[in-house]
Amino acid sequence: MKKLYPDSKVELNPFISRFYNTLVQGATFKKYYKYIDNAIKQMNIQPDDNILDLGCGTGKNTCSMHQYLGSQGKITGMDISQTMENQFKKRCNNFDNVSFLKQRIDKPFDLNEKYDKIFISFVLHGFPQHVRETIIENAFRHLTPKGSLHIMDFGHFHLRDMPFYYSIPFKIIECKYAFDFIEKDWESILRTKGFSHFRHYKFFKGYLRHLAAYK
Repeated sequence: MKKLYPDSKVELNPFISRFYNTLVQGATFKKYYKYIDNAIKQMNIQPDDNILDLGCGTGKNTCSMHQYLGSQGKITGMDISQTMENQFKKRCNNFDNVSFLKQRIDKPFDLNEKYDKIFISFVLHGFPQHVRETIIENAFRHLTPKGSLHIMDFGHFHLRDMPFYYSIPFKIIECKYAFDFIEKDWESILRTKGFSHFRHYKFFKGYLRHLAAYK
């Protein structure tokens, strides 16, 4: 698949897609799963929630959310990668209330459905700003009146203030879009898109953050 954003690292090639979970676990000193699981707990998922997992990848996060659902709840994972779709379906095959939708998240879409919670993990930073705003607008439009968007990604900081033993790996691993993502006031941006109140949960000395935005 041709990349629409050559400078992005969230559009993964088949090899990286196949070993994605292992790679990110290693890059975070084996703490990635712990951070994600904590963010999912903070979502306060209810048994009957309808959840949309944007850029769902391998389905690992979807499975973590599924454990909090009852039979009336459901989760839809959305991704464009065929390799991710194969892994997602294999991982979530036993769950009747989990489904996969092959769809780009970075273009306007209408699923004709509303969700109580929308989750996006380490995807938003990998796009140009105008594309990030399209993704947020997609999310807002698909939330119920009291729905919430949960962004697990890098926190708000200045790269120049980051210790060298963190900044050097960051510069090597991350794409250039991440460099401006970390310096933006995301609460203010989300307010312009219609969200009214927020909760911030910090991880890894504040370099990672779960930002919960509520309608």
